Amino acid sequence: MLDYTSKLTRRPWDMGEEDVENLRTTGFDDRAILDIAQIVAYYAYVNRIADGLGVALEPYWSEGKEDYD
Repeated sequence: MLDYTSKLTRRPWDMGEEDVENLRTTGFDDRAILDIAQIVAYYAYVNRIADGLGVALEPYWSEGKEDYD
């Protein structure tokens, strides 16, 4: 699933039926695959809208960031 979501996020033009089949062979049914695709697409959409409008993150998102670097 993570390979699918990463590819859909970074290279959506490379997606194909084989990506869906790979999810099916690992046990995801069509409803779950649809849910995965919709969630990935939603976050991509929201982030692009926020970036396109110049929305700044709340300060707490950058506070303590050095703890995770």
